[in-house]
Amino acid sequence: MANESEFFEFVLIGFPGLSERYYIAFGFLIFLIYTLSLCANFTVIVLIFFKEHLHQPMYIIIASLAISDFLFDTSTLPKMIVKYWFGAGSMTFSGCFLQMTIIHTLNPLDSFIITLMAIDRYVAILRPLRYHSVISGRLIIIVCTALYMISVAIGLYIMTLGYYYPYTGSSKVKNFFCSIATVSATAPIDSSQNLWKAYCVGLACYLGPLSFIIFSYSIIITKICSSTRSESWSKAFYTCVTHWFVIAIYFVPRLLVYSFDLFGKPPVDVYISLICLYTFVPHSTSPIIFCLRNEEIKRTLRSIFKRKNKLDTKIKKDGDCVKTIKIRTAEKPIIVGI
Repeated sequence: MANESEFFEFVLIGFPGLSERYYIAFGFLIFLIYTLSLCANFTVIVLIFFKEHLHQPMYIIIASLAISDFLFDTSTLPKMIVKYWFGAGSMTFSGCFLQMTIIHTLNPLDSFIITLMAIDRYVAILRPLRYHSVISGRLIIIVCTALYMISVAIGLYIMTLGYYYPYTGSSKVKNFFCSIATVSATAPIDSSQNLWKAYCVGLACYLGPLSFIIFSYSIIITKICSSTRSESWSKAFYTCVTHWFVIAIYFVPRLLVYSFDLFGKPPVDVYISLICLYTFVPHSTSPIIFCLRNEEIKRTLRSIFKRKNKLDTKIKKDGDCVKTIKIRTAEKPIIVGI
């Protein structure tokens, strides 16, 4: 049967309980989050892409995560900013399902990339002498490409689970973006079977990586605590703790959302707050914790700014010299011989 839903639209509600008088302020908060995420992730991507000495496995993984976060925020947050500032929260059928595909592609991709990061740290800390023989930049690029392709297949599969429902009229989506759970809830038929399929796929994409991450970091921290205390091991322990902070933000609220989907949902605003916590907050903090606080990255940034300051100073000095010569030339009397 031909899908007639293309003639209808979806309206993103965001927080249903938010009063209209706070729309401008809340839109400004979303704008700040988006700007921070955009600047942080774009800086990481540009630095790692253009600086050859950063073409190392760990930085390639971080760049892959930054690209994923950059694409996720760019596909969702601008629409919410427009919705709260100008009241334009409606999306076409095609636009909504395109956004759904992107979201259900990038969410599992984040889990896969963080797992790959845990593998990299496991080998780097516990097998430092064999690190370069086991993990190379070429291998990481191949693995990251494969993870992107697997994630795209997952996103397309989940999108098709809700694509052929007979949506009618202007459907109100109680979320910041189009996801399979919130969009399917607007269909006038029972969607529980397909939602269960999407739930199982999503749970597998999170519980599997999370189990390995907990296992690997537990071994790393145990090894660090049982070894002789030194500055290098202290740095390794601190790195693991900061990584755990971002991992907790990614996974804990997400597991709560899956638990609520299974045992009963809380109030809508609480449910949406948890979704925002595991989607938008890590995208702003992870590039700072994983990369911008790294000593090698900070040295690279300092060298860029120093070079820029020297160039600006040189241009200013050259400009002052030219200005002085022009002034002196203008002041010098012109003697015309007869």
